[in-house]
Amino acid sequence: MELTVLGSAGTWPGPGGATCGHLLSHEGTHIWLDAGTGTFARLQQHIDIDQIAAIVITHGHTDHFIDVVPAFYARHYGGMGAPNLPFYSPDGFVEGMSMLTSENGRNVMAEAYDFRTVGGGDVFDVGPLHVTAYTMTHIGVNAVGYRIEAGGAVLAYTGDSGPCEEVVEMSRDADLMVAEATYQDASNQAFFHMSATQAAQHAAAAGAKRLLLTHILPTLDREISRDEAAVAFDGVIDLAEDDMTIEVVPMTATEIAP
Repeated sequence: MELTVLGSAGTWPGPGGATCGHLLSHEGTHIWLDAGTGTFARLQQHIDIDQIAAIVITHGHTDHFIDVVPAFYARHYGGMGAPNLPFYSPDGFVEGMSMLTSENGRNVMAEAYDFRTVGGGDVFDVGPLHVTAYTMTHIGVNAVGYRIEAGGAVLAYTGDSGPCEEVVEMSRDADLMVAEATYQDASNQAFFHMSATQAAQHAAAAGAKRLLLTHILPTLDREISRDEAAVAFDGVIDLAEDDMTIEVVPMTATEIAP
């Protein structure tokens, strides 16, 4: 698998940046995994719009999904993609989406996208990519994280979540854990997001081999987040940067050390 970071900022983007979104590719199949502000433009620097095999969204907060709207316009009105693109999201998401666009009262977005609701424990396949959903701890909306397996490798993605056992279970022995790290130790923290330290603690408990910190607030010094995570996790730690690409491959014990 190949993971390309399309956006990495938490909640709002800094100058020239984008909020959370990823392109996950394997054997010619491409998943758009979360679609935050600015990610649709970046996605088109890597693949054509009609090459998206599925959209997979973690929850209905706009910093993780809003760019599916311009993608809808491009596909539906611009003819840049076939109708009924598979679109996976948690319960309650579609109802909110239906209010964003309409045509004479018709839910035209449901013509461009084939909406499929997923919850914790649900599994589905997108080409060679096998996906399992896990319930995450967030606020205001239903939220899921995803464990994605292909080519013998495992990627775990929290989306937005506070500390919870489900993050550990989802990330068990993952070759790459992509974890939100909204806060730092000195931040005014809340139960529905994780700090870099908490993300690292969950990665260590799960036996994850590599940790990618994302969703860091743009006002924070990201290197502090890396340093705080390193206290709790002794594997490889990366900071998500827009347009970076990571090869997700099965890692041996000798490859885990930083």
